[in-house]
Amino acid sequence: MKRLFLILLTLITLLSCSQRSVQKPHFLWIDASANFPSYANDRDSIFRDCERIARMGITDIVVDVRPTSGDVLFKSSVAPPLKRIPKWFPSGETGYAERKADFDYLDAFIEAGHKAGLRVHAGVNMMVGGWRLKDKIRMGMIYDKPELKDWCAVDLMPDGSLVGQADNFDVRGGCFLDPANAKVQEFLLQMLRDLASYKGLDGIVMDRCRYDDYAMDAGYTDAAYTAFTAFLGHAPERWPVFTEPGHIFLDKEPDELEVQWLTFRCKVIHDFVEKAVDAIHQTSASVKAGIYVGAWFSEYYRSGVNWTSPRYDLATEEPTFRWATPEYQATGFANLVDFMLLGAYCASDNIHGEEEKTMEGFAKLGAKRLCADVPFYIGPDLGNEPGFRDGGKGYLIPEITRTLEENADGVFFFDLCHIRMFDYWDYFEQK
Repeated sequence: MKRLFLILLTLITLLSCSQRSVQKPHFLWIDASANFPSYANDRDSIFRDCERIARMGITDIVVDVRPTSGDVLFKSSVAPPLKRIPKWFPSGETGYAERKADFDYLDAFIEAGHKAGLRVHAGVNMMVGGWRLKDKIRMGMIYDKPELKDWCAVDLMPDGSLVGQADNFDVRGGCFLDPANAKVQEFLLQMLRDLASYKGLDGIVMDRCRYDDYAMDAGYTDAAYTAFTAFLGHAPERWPVFTEPGHIFLDKEPDELEVQWLTFRCKVIHDFVEKAVDAIHQTSASVKAGIYVGAWFSEYYRSGVNWTSPRYDLATEEPTFRWATPEYQATGFANLVDFMLLGAYCASDNIHGEEEKTMEGFAKLGAKRLCADVPFYIGPDLGNEPGFRDGGKGYLIPEITRTLEENADGVFFFDLCHIRMFDYWDYFEQK
C-alpha cells in the first residue's frame, strides 16, 4: 500500500512539473520593410536568424509578406511581386532596398522556421494598396496600375470635396482600399487562397483588416453608398454622414444615422473576416486564420472594427459605447478567427495597471472583451513607443513577459528589427 502511494505521489509530481513546464506561445513579428535589407537577398540569413529566434524561447513567427504597398513576397495569382521597398535612414532621407534574388521568400521562412522548431505564420496587410511618402513620392500596386485607383477609400477634405486616397497628397502612409468594394474583396480573398495553399504554412495573420485609422469619414465611395443604402433600406438622409472633415473621434453622442454608419462599417469588416476565414479553411484545413488588432478597443470604432465577442455587452460594459445597439454588438468577430494578436502598444513605464494604456490593463480588458471566444496573444512594440525609441529597455522584457503571460494565452512581440537594432537577443533568454 505504501509502495502504491509513493508511485501515485511520484506520478502526480511529474505531471505537475510537466504542466508547469509547458510554455505559452510567444509570437514574434518580422516586418517586411524593416527587415528587408537582412532577408530580401540572403536566404542563409533567414536560416541563421530562425535558429537564434528559437533559442530566445519564441515559438511562433509572423513573417510579413504583404506590406502596405500591396505587393507580395509569395507566389500569388493576383498580387504583384515585391521588388522594391522604402528604406528608412537616421538622417530622415528616403531610400530604397531592392530585391534581386529569386528564391521564394515565404517558403524560405517556412523551411528555416520549421527546421528551428518554430511555427510559421504569414502576416498580410489587407485593406491597403500603396505608399504615400514625403515629396509626393507614390509607389505600390495602385500606382503601378492606375485603373485600380477606383478601389481606394475616399476622404472628406477640409473644403468639403471628396478625394480618393491615392490622390490625397496631404497625407502620408498606407493608402487604404475601400472594404465595401466587391472587387477589392474578391482580390483579397483570392490572395488569401494563394497564401493558404503554401505547403507547411501554419497560419495567416490579417493586419490592417479595417478602415483608415485617421478619419471616420474615409470610405465615401460609390460602392459604399450603394451598400449603405441597402443596409438602411433607403438612401441616407445626408452624405457624407459625418459632415466635419477629418472627423477622427466621437466628441459628442452620435445621432441615429451616425450610429448606423458606424454599425455598417463594422458589419462590412465582420462579414469580410467571415469570408476570409472560410477562404483560408476551405483551401487548407491545417492553416489557422488569425488577425491582428490594436488592444485600445475604446478607440477602435474609428477603424470600423469591433473585435470583441458578439456576446460581450458593449453598451453596459464600455462607457465609450453606451450608444451601441444590438446590431452593433453583433458585429463582434472574436468567435470567427482561430487566434488573435493584440498590440499592447504603450510607453515603457506603463507595464502595470488595470486600465487601457498599460500593458497589464490591455491584457485584462482583452480577456474580458473576448469572453474566451478565441485564444489571444498580446505584447509590446519594442521600438516605436515612448521610452522604447532609443533602446536600453531590454531589462524590461522578462517583466513584461511574466506580466502578460499571467493575463493572456501567450505573448506577442513587435518587432524583430528592434531586437536586432538594440541587441535585445540575450534579454529574451533571461525571461
